[in-house]
Amino acid sequence: MSRLHDDPFLRAQLAIAALFSSLGFQYATWASRLPAIKSHLDLSAAEVGLLLMATGVGAAASFPLVAYLMRRLGSRRLSLVSAVGLALLLLVLAEAPNYPVALLIMAVDGALVACLNVAMNAQGAALEVKYERNAMSKLHATFSGGSLCAALLASGLNTVTSTVLVHFAVAAVLLLLLTAYARPGLLAQEQPAAEEKTEAASETSGAAGTSGASEKKSRARWTLPAAMTLWMGAAMAFGTVTEGAMNDWSAIYLRDVAKASAQLAPLGIAVVSGMMVLARLFADGWRSRWGDARIVRTGSALAGVGLALALLAGGVVPALIGFACVGLGIAAVTPCVYVAAAAQGSDALTLVATMGTVGLLGGPPVIGFIANGSGLVWGMAAVAASAVIVSLCSTQIRWTPQPKSADPDPGPGPDSLDDPLAA
Repeated sequence: MSRLHDDPFLRAQLAIAALFSSLGFQYATWASRLPAIKSHLDLSAAEVGLLLMATGVGAAASFPLVAYLMRRLGSRRLSLVSAVGLALLLLVLAEAPNYPVALLIMAVDGALVACLNVAMNAQGAALEVKYERNAMSKLHATFSGGSLCAALLASGLNTVTSTVLVHFAVAAVLLLLLTAYARPGLLAQEQPAAEEKTEAASETSGAAGTSGASEKKSRARWTLPAAMTLWMGAAMAFGTVTEGAMNDWSAIYLRDVAKASAQLAPLGIAVVSGMMVLARLFADGWRSRWGDARIVRTGSALAGVGLALALLAGGVVPALIGFACVGLGIAAVTPCVYVAAAAQGSDALTLVATMGTVGLLGGPPVIGFIANGSGLVWGMAAVAASAVIVSLCSTQIRWTPQPKSADPDPGPGPDSLDDPLAA
């Protein structure tokens, strides 16, 4: 415990991890009660699908707002405001009187998710730059841990009460406690390295060119994204499509296509999620050893090829092996792309993060449309293709060099047992 007080890196790492955990916890909390919300509002399956799509629409539409708020508030304040907003929004959702109001609430939820997603990843990238240590993959693992805790809480509270408001009130209190814990340890440094270099260059131009430089900087905020930013956005979008679709469709594939039993079908989600958490705990060490470019390129190719071969082979066992390849290969994609985007500035990070949120929330319905028209095998083949596209996009990205520290992060193991996020 004394080391936590003495080590500023660990304090900041745990504070940022609390943000990642809170986002996963909030998302899984309302998702776990969708059946109850469906029953309360008397919704059809199509209306539930539109409700889910509203979050993606809210995230996509909020891009200009998120970019403005990042410049105005900075990642520290924006992360705290959006985390509090997401906690309170659960209470509003529990009391939604009708379907149109619920759609509006979910659109706002998508916008707040986009805000927190950008801000917390900016904090994680700044942590790596400031202390020259890899941490992003472990931070993303805590997102999955937050989702798991929310699912366990939902299951436990359901044995006591079926009231959605009580469940969401308990969850909101826990989320506010996580936010309060995170607040003192978050980094005050707001600007990514690329923006600092730009400002430093403009300052050296002299007082005579100050107004011109400021005007040029202001105009630059509204220029079209650079080509490499678009490549990063595409890699993020297709990577999160792969993640989200596997979580939503793997169990259905096992049951309807591979003809798995009711007991085996849920193993699809368990295999994907378990491999992703395991890989993210080790991925920071892999990044130090092999670099982000190789991790993303090889991992996404493994995910796509492994799933494609499983679909060709058919059957339960090949499917589970293919799902394991997806979880292992795609796990480190989003952490690495977030770090690369943050190095290009807050606007690039905002665009890439927004595309990731849209892919995560909008990808599963798109796969559903493909499955409805051509069959679930073709829908899952689209997931495999998405992973391969990530590998192709990665060749066009300028990746952030790895920290050259004397003691690189080895990932979970005997040398990192003192890292609280490695457990």
